[in-house]
Amino acid sequence: MSPVCVKICGLSNAATLDAALEAGADLVGFVHFPKSPRHLSFEQGRSLAEQAKGRAERVVLLVDPDDALLAAAIDALDPDLIQLHGRETPQRVAAIRRLTGRPIMKAFGIASAEDLHALSAYATVADRLLLDAKAPPGADLPGGNGRTFDWALLRGAALPAGTMLSGGLDAENVAAALDSTGLTAVDVSSGVEIRPGEKDPTKIAAFIAAARSRS
Repeated sequence: MSPVCVKICGLSNAATLDAALEAGADLVGFVHFPKSPRHLSFEQGRSLAEQAKGRAERVVLLVDPDDALLAAAIDALDPDLIQLHGRETPQRVAAIRRLTGRPIMKAFGIASAEDLHALSAYATVADRLLLDAKAPPGADLPGGNGRTFDWALLRGAALPAGTMLSGGLDAENVAAALDSTGLTAVDVSSGVEIRPGEKDPTKIAAFIAAARSRS
């Protein structure tokens, strides 16, 4: 069985970042999106990105960034990966990859089989795809809403290697999610929080242990 890759997203302070790193997170995510309770300024993110350097892949989450925002993110965080969580087109994803020289993770909101149709257009321009639950109508956040989607939608789907599952995951359901989808990469944010934006070191460690129990 392939080893499970784990991303802890929305980290916002040195203590919880260190908890994620100590527990063995493969990727750590920093959110730059003012509407999010997990939002970090680039100055806040700079020291956290430095703390994680060489210990895990550092991911900056951006939503429909323009070129100026991308340049600022690269300068401050020097990310190993850029996660795009907006309405970026395949052409824009390819342009961002060229402009920044960084690998790209493109996130998608999934609620029905129809939502999977868009993936093929991105599979050749993004380095990794992330499947999240589609945000409810009127939601401020494109992801991180603590909702699962029907994992059965992914059965038999032709998904690129490394596709990452997100949306409502926690230590109690991550093993079932991996078994159900056959994926080997997971991303969690709200599922390891006490309240929106406040991570819990114990929950982080429990989530990573539960995910790795499937390896």
